[in-house]
Amino acid sequence: MGIVSALGNGVNETLQALQTHTSGVGALRYLQTSHTEFPVGEVKMTNEEMMNLLGIAETVPTTRTSLMGMLALKETLEQARLNSTNQLRIAFINGTTVGGMDKSEQFYLDFLENNTHNEYISTHDCGACSEMIADYFGIFSQIDTISTACSSAANAIVLGAELLKSGRADIVVAGGCECISKFHLNGFNTLMILDREPCRPFDATRAGLNLGEGAAYVVLESEESAQKRGVTPLSTLLGYANTCDAFHQTASSPEGEGAYLAMKKALENAGLTPEHIDYINAHGTGTQNNDASEGTAIVRLFGETPPPVSSIKAFTGHTTSAAGSVEAVICNLALQHNFIPVNLNFSTRIAELPFEPYYGSPSQIASRTLPIKTILSNSFGFGGNDTSLIFSKL
Repeated sequence: MGIVSALGNGVNETLQALQTHTSGVGALRYLQTSHTEFPVGEVKMTNEEMMNLLGIAETVPTTRTSLMGMLALKETLEQARLNSTNQLRIAFINGTTVGGMDKSEQFYLDFLENNTHNEYISTHDCGACSEMIADYFGIFSQIDTISTACSSAANAIVLGAELLKSGRADIVVAGGCECISKFHLNGFNTLMILDREPCRPFDATRAGLNLGEGAAYVVLESEESAQKRGVTPLSTLLGYANTCDAFHQTASSPEGEGAYLAMKKALENAGLTPEHIDYINAHGTGTQNNDASEGTAIVRLFGETPPPVSSIKAFTGHTTSAAGSVEAVICNLALQHNFIPVNLNFSTRIAELPFEPYYGSPSQIASRTLPIKTILSNSFGFGGNDTSLIFSKL
């Protein structure tokens, strides 16, 4: 697996930030916008710095989304020991929604009035983003792009698993990438769901989300394939499900029907019952609607004393289309190192919910010994496109 986010570049920096309760959310620095009042979880690198790390010339048309994707994918392939000599059918499934919007909004007037930046017109759409990432490595036999808003990367992992089961690929690299753009920031601001303070998922005082950006990917393969290649898997993807409640364009239903069905069907797909889940990585955006709706769905399925629940979005910001894979990597780190990511910034329980999220200082957390074997991770998108993934230790 590989990751880049506001927490740092790579798995090791991410793990350190999680274990020391160090948030990557802060003042807006890299996006050129007048809306500097909103905290964000930006990747702490300029485009030029990322291009330098990747050895890409300044004259090559690239987008911030694709650069973050390349960085995360580079770590993923190196860890999995995948390269052009593997002689395997390797599929690349990428989730993104913003794509190359950052360059389109930057050069839009040039597109209309002159020919100085026309090379960026072709980098706009989501598929172009996936192709730029894949072309950098040149090892993929299949490239697919999924755009289902905030469940995109999770759905990429679902599709990857289905490709393996159907025999259409030997190995699948799946995940997502997303940069913050004006389109992004202004859109969520128009919906009036951005918090001007660090977000507080599952808190009674929650006032909205903090946008984030990043990229993350996981390598999926069968046990037989891993044995043939002589690699040790990190975990098992036990189950998954995608549902759609179609309740509203942007809001979840009060009873959390889509979330409930996604979690329930993922458990059924894995052959598990709610009692098997040791930790729920909630979608937990920090908005009034999501946290109440998702919390209700959790209570419907797990009862009034569910397993530990937390949202990592106060660490990373809401990485939107990349969230499903960013959080898949974080869930796997939790499995490997036997810890539960805390719900940062929590102080007051939501009155309508019978549980509090998992929280506490590093010293308080260190005194808790919780066996972590199986994790359920939620990623819910606009339109009620809801996806749950279940990861387990080997």
